[in-house]
Amino acid sequence: MRVSKVSKWCGAVLLMATLLVMLPAAARSPSPESPWQWPVDGVRQVVTPFRAPAHDYGPGHRGIDLSAPIGTVVYAPAAGTVAFRGTVVDRPLLTIDHGNGLVTTFEPMDSTLMPGAVLSTGDEIGTVASGGHSPADQLHLGVRLDGVYINPMLMFGDVPRAILLPCCAANALMRAGVPVGRSL
Repeated sequence: MRVSKVSKWCGAVLLMATLLVMLPAAARSPSPESPWQWPVDGVRQVVTPFRAPAHDYGPGHRGIDLSAPIGTVVYAPAAGTVAFRGTVVDRPLLTIDHGNGLVTTFEPMDSTLMPGAVLSTGDEIGTVASGGHSPADQLHLGVRLDGVYINPMLMFGDVPRAILLPCCAANALMRAGVPVGRSL
């Protein structure tokens, strides 16, 4: 049985997309595209990715959950000022104002820092605690830009560029003059 050119083309696109997603990530060091550094040491693993809500009060996941055992040291991803430290509902959290409308929130996280404390990139800001919506051994990181939650991975340079493809591979091949619908 022969494989059509469309099937080969689609398979190549799928393979490239899979490889982009599976590339190993570096530890805390910043990417060349971003001055932000990863907030925890070691191999990073996003357990729950960002899922933007359809509207302000819609369901979604307004941040990322990172694999981080309780007691793991957490570092400031960028310079800023502690804006809030306290317990909200049942979870201890820390919020950092990075200026220019960027704010990060870490939860659950124990910290001794007080609001107003000035931070440099890489400063220790606390340790992973327990409580909140995330299971134990996870740290939730949320990022807001001018009050709107954004995908934190954008700040670390870890979101691959979008590659726009036509809605139908066969149409693209036909426009390129490749015969479609025949076996090789």
